[in-house]
Amino acid sequence: MAVNNPVSFFKGLRSTYRSLQHRNYRLFFGGQSISLMGTWMQQIAVSWLAFRLTHSTLILGVIGFSSRISIFLLAPFAGVFIDRWDRHRILVATQIFSMIQALMLAILVLTDRIVVWQIILLSFMLGLINCLDQPTRQTFVKDLVKNEEDLGNAIALNSSMNTAARLVGPSVAGILIATVGEGICFLLNGLSFIAVIMSLLAMKIIPKKSEKQKTTVWQGLTAGFAYASGFPPIRSILLLLSLISLMAMPYMVLMPVFARDILHGNAHTYGFLVAASGCGAFIGAIYLASRQTVIGLLRMIVVNSILFGLGLIIFSLSRVLWLSLLMMLLIGFGMMLAPASCNTVIQTIVEEDKRGRVMSLFSMAFFGMIPFGSLLAGTLADKIGAPGTIMISGISCILGALLFAMRLPYIKAFIRPIYVSKGIIVKEEAATQLND
Repeated sequence: MAVNNPVSFFKGLRSTYRSLQHRNYRLFFGGQSISLMGTWMQQIAVSWLAFRLTHSTLILGVIGFSSRISIFLLAPFAGVFIDRWDRHRILVATQIFSMIQALMLAILVLTDRIVVWQIILLSFMLGLINCLDQPTRQTFVKDLVKNEEDLGNAIALNSSMNTAARLVGPSVAGILIATVGEGICFLLNGLSFIAVIMSLLAMKIIPKKSEKQKTTVWQGLTAGFAYASGFPPIRSILLLLSLISLMAMPYMVLMPVFARDILHGNAHTYGFLVAASGCGAFIGAIYLASRQTVIGLLRMIVVNSILFGLGLIIFSLSRVLWLSLLMMLLIGFGMMLAPASCNTVIQTIVEEDKRGRVMSLFSMAFFGMIPFGSLLAGTLADKIGAPGTIMISGISCILGALLFAMRLPYIKAFIRPIYVSKGIIVKEEAATQLND
């Protein structure tokens, strides 16, 4: 047995990272890994800068709102164009504009000219870019892997890439903020986009054949809405994501408050809290990538949504750093696995000609509801305090997961024929396998 263990280990490792055998995906993975570390550094620096300038939880909520509201309002329209335009070119453009936004922030901070309204305006500018960038990236993964059976693994590795950056970025940001200030974080983020732009330009992508569109943008938009709302599995998943994003995901907005006022720490404490959450998310992403099949992901959505909620409730009650860090680990684990599992299930059942529109609705549900949650969290924290706000978030998350669990048999009945037609499960074993 001992002799075979190393062989099994390397086979498992190869399976976990099997999507990297595709050249285009390797380039994407490498470039994004560097860029996302800068993105997380900027996110931490923006929150800390705003809180340092204003000492207001409401302003934290406003900034979170301004950076996400565009996704809620415009992502569905973006999805129509994603299904029609070249996704590769869209991504090159969005990365260039993101780089410009980061460098503008850096210049303003390093020249000591930054004021709160500029932070809000530039956050809104980034939101406009992301309303096209985020759903395009989600959809583009399908173009990077040649074998559809590797799609779930590629999505999971994307999550691991993001969470690894989330683990490293905040820790580095905390050190940089404490030593040289927020401006260097913005500068490094701007420079990090060079890596992803170069990786995109190095890809060998077969251009999509441009077909003459017989429908207007509005008709394409309504068709996408009708498809998503009329198909129970996608509708149920998007509703659960919307609830989690509205009530639970904005916990990050209040982390500066917990770091300084609840745990009596500083920028280092803030970085450690966010890094602990990233560590938990990274463990979850690697676990998801190591899975060989999408079977069982529906149950994982329920379990990890509940774990997310429980972690938030206990975190809200904690007044000691070690317990808070432990709960952030649990929060990160559940927070990553629940939406990543939702993403994988949707991408394996969606019709190809509607993929861009559905993934835009996914971005609208997952990212687009966060601004409202950020505004709600900031307002509630002003009234009842940050701990009470986080406790309400956790309870809401658990209730949503339980409601989703009640509909699982109905949802599985729609998914089963799709998985059979794609060969994911065989017809004779469909009922048993999907219920595992």
